[in-house]
Amino acid sequence: MSTAIYKVPVPKNEPVNSYAPGTPERTSLQAKLKELRGQEVDVPMYIGAEEVRTGKTHPLSPPHDHQHKLGQFHEGDGSHVEQAIKAALAAKQEWADLHWQQRASVFLKAADLIAGPYRDKINAATMLGQSKNAYQAEIDSACELADFLRFNVQYMTEIYEEQPFSPDGVWNKMEYRPLEGFVFALTPFNFTAIAGNLPSSAALMGNTVVWKPAYSQIYSANVVMEIFKEAGVPDGVINLIYVDGPTTGDIIFKHPEFAGIHFTGSTGVFQNIWKLIGENIEKYKSYPRIVGETGGKDFILAHKTADPKQVATAITRGAFEFQGQKCSAASRVYIANNIWDDVKENLVADIKDIKMGGPEDFDNFFNAVIDKKAFDKIKGYIDDAKESNVAEVIAGGECDDSKGYFIQPTVIVTKDPQYVTMQEEIFGPVVTIYVYDAENFEETLTLVDETSPYALTGAIFSNDRYIIERATKRLSQAAGNFYVNDKPTGAVVNQNPFGGARKSGTNDKAGSKLNLLRWCSARMVKETFVTPTDYKYPFMGE
Repeated sequence: MSTAIYKVPVPKNEPVNSYAPGTPERTSLQAKLKELRGQEVDVPMYIGAEEVRTGKTHPLSPPHDHQHKLGQFHEGDGSHVEQAIKAALAAKQEWADLHWQQRASVFLKAADLIAGPYRDKINAATMLGQSKNAYQAEIDSACELADFLRFNVQYMTEIYEEQPFSPDGVWNKMEYRPLEGFVFALTPFNFTAIAGNLPSSAALMGNTVVWKPAYSQIYSANVVMEIFKEAGVPDGVINLIYVDGPTTGDIIFKHPEFAGIHFTGSTGVFQNIWKLIGENIEKYKSYPRIVGETGGKDFILAHKTADPKQVATAITRGAFEFQGQKCSAASRVYIANNIWDDVKENLVADIKDIKMGGPEDFDNFFNAVIDKKAFDKIKGYIDDAKESNVAEVIAGGECDDSKGYFIQPTVIVTKDPQYVTMQEEIFGPVVTIYVYDAENFEETLTLVDETSPYALTGAIFSNDRYIIERATKRLSQAAGNFYVNDKPTGAVVNQNPFGGARKSGTNDKAGSKLNLLRWCSARMVKETFVTPTDYKYPFMGE
């Protein structure tokens, strides 16, 4: 048996394809879109070695064309949650005992499959199932997921290399064990990369996982699982189930072998999960790890020295890419009154120029929101703003769900900095602007810091270095990811570790070593080479 220690490949961020007209990648992706749209898939759950089909099916449809059927998935019940837990626990020991370099190989292969032969398929599935344009799908499902898998291997090696000091006569060793029990991954609809990273990062560290994706992401989740299986993830290591939340939670959070949750989703759901864990704490074999990234009410603060065109572009991209359905999306903006007219002119012109429709048409910057529930919620905020005496819709605001769940990119301007759309997370293509007196910057800093309970992302725009420094310090607790003269979205693995505090989550920084540390439990081993044989110490002599 070889005892060689191999260096893992040095990771690099996956290059982003442009999909510009005339490029081969554009032609290839368009062909895959046509192929997937023309077929119907039957999506099972994956539990242990089984593909489970219950016969209780639900349709999978594009949000931008909700009458079209991409396929169906099989919904499970409580028995399937229990089956998945048993499968995870059965696979646990063999997977944990596997040399870490073998686990690394599995996920490095998955990354290369995503970046190579599966690139079109995972991008097309994300475009059709989640209504993302080609660029948004590319940076998410292909590039970011490949980056997560590759850099997580690098972070794992860095963790394992961290060892304590050993003085003469002693060898101190730190072992990084997987958690005792199983990990539950609960993933969101908006990023295929997050859906793939949450279960795989825990699995990489030797854990076995029960994975429940959002129902509106199942179409691309099925492709992720297909890739994992082809890469060699053993049966039972990641178990993919489609069971409603209350049923799943009632079983998962009462199980004595529950070891941790890796979560991205709404603040309300996360807080309820935390309560359930607390209520059942005496049942668990060990204290569960709770890792979660939740909501955001992310800000842009434009100082009087900011460039109006830069601010307008940051709002358009930051607020309206992927229809504002990013937890990092800009949704509240504070603009100094001396630059407001120029910002407004550029912003309104951008919105008038935006083309909206299905992602199969590559001219469309803007697509549909995820489902009927989201459509109705977002429309409600817009309708209220239209009736308000302290708010005005200055661009967009039209909603139409006859073919798909389309809501125009919408800009609200309010006279009240505490107006509801300045405080509550909407998770849609709505941004609210408050125009402040340029001489009241200090008071505006306080508004930015105290208006929202969230602290995920934020940005300062200014050409005054003293102001940049002031805002960076004053807003140190207001955002876990803070941007200077850039939009507050677009975090890249290994470049911008992502996560926020306050009501935005546990800030365990996905895309960094900090996150992987949460999925292992250290054991200290001390070996003494010359063991004492007399209990007496030197000070005890005469």
